Amino acid sequence: MPSSKVKAYELQSKSKNDLTKQLNELKTELLSLRVQKILGGSASKLTRINIVRKSIARVLTVMNQKQRQNLREFYKNKKFLPLDLRPKKTRAIRRRLTKHEESLKTLKQKKKNIHFPIRKYAVKA
Repeated sequence: MPSSKVKAYELQSKSKNDLTKQLNELKTELLSLRVQKILGGSASKLTRINIVRKSIARVLTVMNQKQRQNLREFYKNKKFLPLDLRPKKTRAIRRRLTKHEESLKTLKQKKKNIHFPIRKYAVKA
């Protein structure tokens, strides 16, 4: 069972199988520590509960990061992205017209601009 704190940068290089194995080990360790807590274990073991919980969180975080990274690679050149991979921003910004949509002009507006261009005035100095 791992005795020291798990470092996130060390987990980055591990494969998915190694991470799941380590996660299971940490969970069994946490289970045994909780049993010892009920039985009245030593204070040093009780302080390890917090370290193990944080280590489990680190392993899960790295697993999720890797999964999202793989999904981003998969959807890189696709037309649509899954909702959870799109930029969050705000609801108003997401609903807003795109730059291209804003710049489009109707046929009527195009004709009006051609036939009635904006007048240019020369100002005397």
